[in-house]
Amino acid sequence: MPTAAKIELLDALSGTGVRRIEAVSFVHPKAIPQMADADQVWAQVRKSPAVRYSALVPNSRGAQRALAAGFTEVEVVVSASDTHNKRNVNRSTGESLDDIAALIDELHGAGASAEVIIATSFGCPFEGDVDPKRVADIVDRVVADGADRIAFGDTTGMATPRRVTEVVTLVRERQPDIPVLLHFHNTRGTALANILTAMDLGITEFDASVGGLGGCPYAPGATGNVATEEVVHMLADMGIDTGIDLDALIEAAALAQRVVGRELPSGVLRAGPRTRLAS
Repeated sequence: MPTAAKIELLDALSGTGVRRIEAVSFVHPKAIPQMADADQVWAQVRKSPAVRYSALVPNSRGAQRALAAGFTEVEVVVSASDTHNKRNVNRSTGESLDDIAALIDELHGAGASAEVIIATSFGCPFEGDVDPKRVADIVDRVVADGADRIAFGDTTGMATPRRVTEVVTLVRERQPDIPVLLHFHNTRGTALANILTAMDLGITEFDASVGGLGGCPYAPGATGNVATEEVVHMLADMGIDTGIDLDALIEAAALAQRVVGRELPSGVLRAGPRTRLAS
């Protein structure tokens, strides 16, 4: 996606009523060339005072770039699966947890918050099922190290309502006070069901991507995140006011689709909201 298009899309999303946007990722351009223009993008985005912007970083060097750019909310990732973690950052999960402990201190020292994303929380494409106790143990470790909040990543869409219940229930029993959000990919069509299940368990914040964009270069078969407009559409029909303008969100999804030059997987983008009647 061209730099100018990324800026246009971020500006469009900032005007939809969403209150938090992961704007850029400060990774090495050799690892993910698509993110090589992160500094340029962030410098030119029109920052809305109504939106909290965050950045994803893989290591201390990325954190330094994020802090230099002015970010006060930063996300770091570790995989519950050793195999996926090694494919992703060439380190074991334990080694990454040691790195993250130091990274949290670095971020806090600069006045920024640290969100730890635990990838493959519900299953790994290389190892299969991930024991919820392993996920909870990782949560215990990063909370002890000072994480400000935790995100559970369903990296390749292996989560189901049952597995969401198992992980969230166990973590809540052990760490009732840490803020939690969930990050679902819709690879197997279970993302909305997983969100409803998590809401019943008290979770109120979810990652989503406009149009269903996304994926993971180190996870075979991974598709995009659950589409933001599909989540908002469902919640609106349930009488839940997210404060997000669905029509503006669909327009942003259409913009994303034009920019990437292929049909995106969002059903709401394709068919429109259920209130849109045929002429």
